Amino acid sequence: MKFSTKEDIEAPIDVVFEMLCDFETFERSAMRRGAEVGRVDNLSKPSVGMTWDAKFDLRGKRRELQLEMVTFDRPTEMVLESRSQGLLGTMSMELMALSRNRTRILVALDLKPLNLSARLLVQSLKLAKKSLTKKYKLRVAEFVKTMEERYQKTA
Repeated sequence: MKFSTKEDIEAPIDVVFEMLCDFETFERSAMRRGAEVGRVDNLSKPSVGMTWDAKFDLRGKRRELQLEMVTFDRPTEMVLESRSQGLLGTMSMELMALSRNRTRILVALDLKPLNLSARLLVQSLKLAKKSLTKKYKLRVAEFVKTMEERYQKTA
């Protein structure tokens, strides 16, 4: 099951990519929402092989997730792969410079079930695909707006 959207950001491609590389901010944000997040690797700068372990509650159950950076091509592409109980997720973020101060970001999430219970979950998500896609696009648009505001404060 795949979700994807694209948004334009009023900021240079290098600045947008650097904001996407601010992993400590993402970790703190997840922790504020009740997740336990920890870096597993010893890498000093963003690159392929960065790994996190996360634990969080979702729909009344404790979930565990391993997240790994599988592609890191500065300043155009970043791909993160997640594994949890029976579910493989791939999130890709591709950047394209439209002008010196305008960047297009394509954000895609692909979920693949690895066992029967995950297959049932994905099947139930497909039934709500229209509303989930709408929410997904809204969340990405909000995230992009936040990035634009951060850039305008520093510019």
